[in-house]
Amino acid sequence: MRNTFLSRKGGKSSLLKRNILGLCIKEGERSISEISNYLGTSVPTTTKLVGELIEEGFLSDLGKYGTSGGRKPSIYGLNPDAGWFVGVDIRHTHASVVVNDFKGNQITSAEDIPFIMSVGEDGVMGISQMLRDFFSTRGLDFDKVLGLGVSVAGRVNPQTGFSNSFSGPGNIQIDKMLEDELGVKAIIENDSRAMAYGEFLGGVVKKEKNVIFVNISWGLGMGMILDGKLFYGKSGFSGEFGHFPILNNDQICRCGKVGCLETGASGSALVRMVLEKLNEGRASCLGAKFRKEGRININDILKALHEEDVLTIEVLSELGENIGRSLAGLINIFNPELVVIGGKLAVTGDYLMFPIRAAIKKHALNIALRDTHIKFSKLGRQAAPIGASLLSRNKVLGL
Repeated sequence: MRNTFLSRKGGKSSLLKRNILGLCIKEGERSISEISNYLGTSVPTTTKLVGELIEEGFLSDLGKYGTSGGRKPSIYGLNPDAGWFVGVDIRHTHASVVVNDFKGNQITSAEDIPFIMSVGEDGVMGISQMLRDFFSTRGLDFDKVLGLGVSVAGRVNPQTGFSNSFSGPGNIQIDKMLEDELGVKAIIENDSRAMAYGEFLGGVVKKEKNVIFVNISWGLGMGMILDGKLFYGKSGFSGEFGHFPILNNDQICRCGKVGCLETGASGSALVRMVLEKLNEGRASCLGAKFRKEGRININDILKALHEEDVLTIEVLSELGENIGRSLAGLINIFNPELVVIGGKLAVTGDYLMFPIRAAIKKHALNIALRDTHIKFSKLGRQAAPIGASLLSRNKVLGL
């Protein structure tokens, strides 16, 4: 990294500069007076720090803005040209990539890049090569990248760089290996938490500081924003909503336990439940393919839903009720301002949202629910790579 306060040893001045950048990330453009009040420093000290950040390329003087009267103050904000941040989201058979500028504006992105994540060092090398190819084919300069965030499903501890699914028997630090390979700061993050953070800074979240994000994809995960910060728990493994032991369905979960919520409230559960009913001889537009091939996949089910298939609607309603009932418990515990529904199954729209809302209204305490709003994700499939990119910015800035 070029010679700035980020490349030198920390001190009071460096900490104050990081706090200024953090303020601009969370609150947007600010005046010297507003920054001074936030830092608790004098106006001359604040002016000096802001001037240095402008010289180092991190802030821009955006000119003066109008007030009801008196002298118009200058406002300062993040310089979008200070550097780039890359977010990568790894799925089962593909990956998505987002490149954002320093301010968080998107430069370029791509979805459905063919990619299968390997375990251990091979996985790291695969990510590195994919990114090199991505930048090369688009004629982009990787030297402008300051940070990289990688989002994967499963249990992830960003503090140790450990992924339960991909670190392998040697428990390799995936983030450290990526840093060594690509020469930029890197993080690895759970996909649901990355999605939550993406929505928090660039999606459906407005001013809310207490947010629950539910990721309904092949599995079922959750990210929590509490008092404006991602909640990780002691070991970094928070948000395992799918393994809440609530169902009496005798289904063995992939975690090895029985009755986990994920076994009745996820994409994998949806496929299994529809197959069970097709085996019972229930009528469905999926019947022909099932009889011919003996299987169906989640995309087949989403297509059937688009055709208003009654069986699919019925199963999705049961799935939504399971999710809503469990969310009612979380609302009673956390009293959040906002619950965001995202992930692959969010495309089912009101077929999923209606039973979720009905179950929440039935089971949540009115006093806890009255100030809680429930919305779909705004960023959709880009929530995870965007969130991973913005979290990598936090690491680079030491926030």
